[in-house]
Amino acid sequence: MGGLLPRGGDWDLALVCACYLIVVYITSRGLIAAPRYRQLQGRIRDCRARADVLGASGGGEQDPARTAALTAVHARLDDLERGHMVVWRLRPNALVVAIPLSKLAAAWRVLHAAERQLLRLEPPEETTARVLALRLRLAASPERDDAELAASLATAEGPAARALLIAATEHVHRRDDTAAEQEYEQQRIALWLAITGLGAVLLLGLVFDHRLTMLMGALGGFLSPVIGVLRSQRPSSWGVLVLAPVGGALAASGGLLLVRMLSDPELNLLGEVFLANSWDAPTRPLALAIALLFGFSGTLFSRLALTATGQLAPPRPRV
Repeated sequence: MGGLLPRGGDWDLALVCACYLIVVYITSRGLIAAPRYRQLQGRIRDCRARADVLGASGGGEQDPARTAALTAVHARLDDLERGHMVVWRLRPNALVVAIPLSKLAAAWRVLHAAERQLLRLEPPEETTARVLALRLRLAASPERDDAELAASLATAEGPAARALLIAATEHVHRRDDTAAEQEYEQQRIALWLAITGLGAVLLLGLVFDHRLTMLMGALGGFLSPVIGVLRSQRPSSWGVLVLAPVGGALAASGGLLLVRMLSDPELNLLGEVFLANSWDAPTRPLALAIALLFGFSGTLFSRLALTATGQLAPPRPRV
């Protein structure tokens, strides 16, 4: 079985890492950022339509402040629709893989500010409808502050209702923007770990010749979220899906090394069977099965690491 990836096939490992790096890039831009960008485009068009309607319903005499506000909103929407503001386009017909997450978060904040600006210009009947819709959303929220805000909206009337609507909308927008930025940050961290882990996989594979071991670990890392999704019928996070195969490959290699240490005759915690099927013999079927288990279960690796740490750390003196 070790002949599947011979020692001379170092380019095979580099090719696998390069292919997965392409998968990571396409996942980040095409599967994570692109749907959010399409949602952003739809909201921009809705916001522009609202601004056009408000501009047409201003009456014969135009209020300078109202005209300036609508002009500012249109200018911000024009900025968002320019390609270089959100999308890095190498060519006019570039694909959606040129969308960075960092620009999306900033674009949503700009769009939310434009939407709040339009709330100041809407007629009273439209304000009443938006107050009712926001009350229903806040009342369904589990947050205590949202329930209090919904009660305040129920009692507000006249100009106070518009001011409270703008304040409540800003509260909702700020919370949504913060949650989205935290999600993007977690995804960026996972992507960075995946890219760095690919470098570690390549280095370990070339130096220690554990390519097949890490392949089985990557398979286990891929199967873990797949089985979790099938059992729970809930989608996993993108960060876990991207990082799992890389983490599984590294956990498989490190786990075999820990098994070798704990099964050493001087410690003899795991027995001779694991000694003969661990780090020194990574291509044996039992070693590959152990690598698959380490890639599948991060808990198994952490428990074994804690066991190894307990053997190395000196006992604490009793007080």
